[in-house]
Amino acid sequence: MPVKPRAAAASGGEGEVLRVRALNRALLARQCLLERSAQSPLQMIERLIGLQAQAPNPPYLGLWTRLRKFSLDDLSQAMHARRIVRATMMRGTLHLVSADDYRALRPVLQPVLRRLSMQSAHAKALNGLDLAAVRKAGADALRERPLSATALGAALSAHWPAHDCNELALLVRSVEPLVHVPPAGIWDSHKAASFATAQDWLGAAIADEAGDAAIETMLLRYLGAFGPASARDAAVWSGLTATRQHLQRLRPRLRVFHDEDGTELFDLPDAPRPHEDTPVPPRLLPEFDNVLLAYAQRARILPEARRASVFTRNGLVAATVLIDGFVGGVWKLQREAAAATLTITPFKRLSAADRAALEREAEDCLRVAAPEQARREVRFAAVHK
Repeated sequence: MPVKPRAAAASGGEGEVLRVRALNRALLARQCLLERSAQSPLQMIERLIGLQAQAPNPPYLGLWTRLRKFSLDDLSQAMHARRIVRATMMRGTLHLVSADDYRALRPVLQPVLRRLSMQSAHAKALNGLDLAAVRKAGADALRERPLSATALGAALSAHWPAHDCNELALLVRSVEPLVHVPPAGIWDSHKAASFATAQDWLGAAIADEAGDAAIETMLLRYLGAFGPASARDAAVWSGLTATRQHLQRLRPRLRVFHDEDGTELFDLPDAPRPHEDTPVPPRLLPEFDNVLLAYAQRARILPEARRASVFTRNGLVAATVLIDGFVGGVWKLQREAAAATLTITPFKRLSAADRAALEREAEDCLRVAAPEQARREVRFAAVHK
């Protein structure tokens, strides 16, 4: 619920203060976590500006929890048809994006990906090389046919035998506009990915940079999917380095709020901002879900005291349970040949209503994610301390 700003909190002299619950409801409304959407998988992926896709299965479950009707084949078919692609995008991480969004957003992200590549440990192994020549040689090899990382490294080592072939391949994979060729990214496919150039796969060359208009269009879409948000939030989500300057230019087109700490938050004027007391159904979110990775400060969805229960030391992000809109537990799906079990571990004692609602969600998740298992069971583990 918007409240009048305190003098200290709104030192910028502009905007209402939005409490954490108000920010939570705004996020859930835009992410279709208040009410499932009738959109298609392609439309939802474009609405969310992509889905995290480090592992193949979580994007499927991210769509299941947001869409009224969804089957595994809906997404797999769109990927085989090249309407949706898996590629390195925001923050240098793997995402599923629409083919149209890849063409539009990848030039915006190219400088980010070059910077991240040069800041990484493998940059030292390439010291002294003509990196543009390495990229061109990699693209030339991939235009002959899709290659795995190992095969790409072998092709590059023919030109630079004194350098580590894995590091040469990593440069090309990190910076050159490539896509993962299915079955990479398809449900339950865990084979090593093969790569193709975006130009070959999508029929369009990808520029190495974009103008301010394209960058600002991307930021406006970010606000539509995740706002209200700060300049730092936008930087954490995208990897861009000049988000504040761009948002300042966009200020006349935006509404400006503050959070309770006084941080300036930008938003689209007509974007949904439901009342903070809007009821929220319990939901199951997959591993690496977007809502946990789109902000510098995650309090609007993840209480700081529970961060260590969700973000592991080895870089994994657990599948989570939403109770009253906030992370209130974790869950895990285990499948065997004949049986599947979905286990929910809450962070506190569940009400009877929340437990029943979560059981229904879990049963539906099992229906979608374990269609071949004859026995399906929902379990509730002891409260996680």
